[in-house]
Amino acid sequence: MSTRELIEAEIEAMNETQLNELYPIVKQFAEAKKGEPQSFMAKLRSIPKIDAPEDFATNLDLYMSGEKRVP
Repeated sequence: MSTRELIEAEIEAMNETQLNELYPIVKQFAEAKKGEPQSFMAKLRSIPKIDAPEDFATNLDLYMSGEKRVP
């Protein structure tokens, strides 16, 4: 049996009270895994595409200060 199947079998054997006790533990575990460090490439993939003028990178300081505006 796979680990998933073993876990599912144990869960199937639980009553509603036991499931209510287990849920916060599973939720906390899942949340902790979300906070694990990502690889560099995963971080790069998560950056949204920037829709900006062609000179945006060159004139970033002007756009940040408000001297130039995005049309």
